[in-house]
Amino acid sequence: MKVLSEFKDFAVKGNVVDMAVGIIIGAAFGKIVTSFVGDVIMPPIGLLIGGVDFSDLAITLKAAEGEIPAVVLSYGKFIQTVLDFVIVAFAIFMGVKAINKLKREEAAAPEAPPAPTKDQELLSEIRDLLKSQQNK
Repeated sequence: MKVLSEFKDFAVKGNVVDMAVGIIIGAAFGKIVTSFVGDVIMPPIGLLIGGVDFSDLAITLKAAEGEIPAVVLSYGKFIQTVLDFVIVAFAIFMGVKAINKLKREEAAAPEAPPAPTKDQELLSEIRDLLKSQQNK
C-alpha cells in the first residue's frame, strides 16, 4: 500500500500534471504546424521550383515486380520533415525570445517603494512633532 500511496503523491504533483498538459498541447500544436507547412508554406515553394511537391520526390531503387512493391528512397518526405522541424524550431525560438524580452522588461521596471512600516510611520510622526516644537 505504501507504494500506491507514493505513486499517488507522485502522479498528482503539479509537475507531472503540467508535463501532461504540455505534451497534449504540443501534440495539438504539431498538427497545426504540419497543416501550416503542408497547406500554406509548401505550395508556394513547390510553385517556385516548378510545381514539384516535395512529398512526391523519390528515387526508385528497384521497380515493382508482380506483387512485390517497388523499393523507393523517399527523400522528398525527409525534406518535408526537415522543413517542418525548422519551422517549429523557429516558432519556439520566437516564443522564447518574446518571453525573455517580457522578463527583461519586468526586471528593468522600477518597483514602487514599499509602504512604510508602523515603526517608520511612528518615527516620522515623532520627527514631525519635534520639528514643529523647534519652530515655535
